[in-house]
Amino acid sequence: MTCQVKQCARSRPNVASPRKLTARHSAPQPTGNPRRTPPVTPTRRTHDPREATMTSVIKMLRRSYTGSAVWNGPDLADSDEWVLRLTPAQIDELEAALRVVRDRGVPLLKVSAGDFPLPTLAGELERIADVLENGHGFVLIKRIPVERYSRAAASTIFWGLNQHLGTPVSQNAAGHVLGHARDTGRTMADPATRGYQTREGLPFHTDGSDVLGLLCLQSARSGARTAVVSSAAIYNAVLARRPELVERLYRRHFLDRREEQAPGERAYYAVPLACWYGGKLSIRYNRSYLESAQRFREVPRLEPADVELFDLIDELAGSPELRLDVDFEVGDLLLLNNHAVLHSRTEYEDHTEAERKRHVLRLWLALRQGRDLPPDFWGDPHVTGGPGIGGIAPRDVIARQHTAGLGGSRRLRRPPLSQILRGAV
Repeated sequence: MTCQVKQCARSRPNVASPRKLTARHSAPQPTGNPRRTPPVTPTRRTHDPREATMTSVIKMLRRSYTGSAVWNGPDLADSDEWVLRLTPAQIDELEAALRVVRDRGVPLLKVSAGDFPLPTLAGELERIADVLENGHGFVLIKRIPVERYSRAAASTIFWGLNQHLGTPVSQNAAGHVLGHARDTGRTMADPATRGYQTREGLPFHTDGSDVLGLLCLQSARSGARTAVVSSAAIYNAVLARRPELVERLYRRHFLDRREEQAPGERAYYAVPLACWYGGKLSIRYNRSYLESAQRFREVPRLEPADVELFDLIDELAGSPELRLDVDFEVGDLLLLNNHAVLHSRTEYEDHTEAERKRHVLRLWLALRQGRDLPPDFWGDPHVTGGPGIGGIAPRDVIARQHTAGLGGSRRLRRPPLSQILRGAV
């Protein structure tokens, strides 16, 4: 897949790859006494517009990103502009919506925004959606009194509130749209395990949807510290320190599906890590999945420059100059735009009592006011919730849509940079 930089007219011009440089034509050899022969004027090289186009594309890819999506953690640490503290009246509104759902007898996963009316909070959520897409890319909603509610009631509030922001998409091949982040005793050494199922530290990464929503029902005994960082700020820092590595973000990279594939489907997928489209920069990054995809023989080996790029991203993401540590407490709802923000979680120690163990509800959302994305941004539409939707399609859906040729073990080649850049304009 190649990611496109979307033009204002939403058209993709034909850009040819630069031709190989060839030697200039030799000048005619002088005759007679060479000492008396006047100097020969070299043949002027003909200008190739394709080379100029390639140069302009590279300059475009190496331009820094500006706007609200670029921020440094220390600048926001003492600010409340990314925090919404619910008032007693707003909490009453959530509980009134919960009663509506109960009175109507609507099953949890069938609850729509219409079933969960929020007369005043709906306007606040519209503002939050705008911040997620056009602002800093994350919001922390505090003071949802989850201790008052049963797990089912808290889940309904979480689900119903997010219905005003977008559409939940599947988080795994089992088709789960309401997930639970808690320690199951598994480890990431198991290729079928994903990070939210463990208590291991999760380095900075993005998830497979427009927006990630997390509601903390129970906190760990220690650890599980959460941090976020602007992916655009990382992009700019890479550009400043190692500009020659930036083009690698636009190449196809192979990521592990962590055994979420259907029978006959490849266990990995290939996507670029960066994309300019519709005037916005979108970044995806999960080093754990990039590295675990190397277990497959047919996946191209990571090059030394790839490792240098990943090392630099990790260094920048974790630096105190860029990252923002978030106090993610019981009753907090954290919303992140995966295109604009990377997030991390430290390892944690849990309580021994089952009822006190860390428990976080998890949603992947297709944001209603989300950005335009290339049709193949998430990979093949049949392995996601649909074109531009994200998520992971359930195995039964994949099986129904499966056609010959999706699997196979042929060795894949990285496309040349010229081909990648042709698809970038």
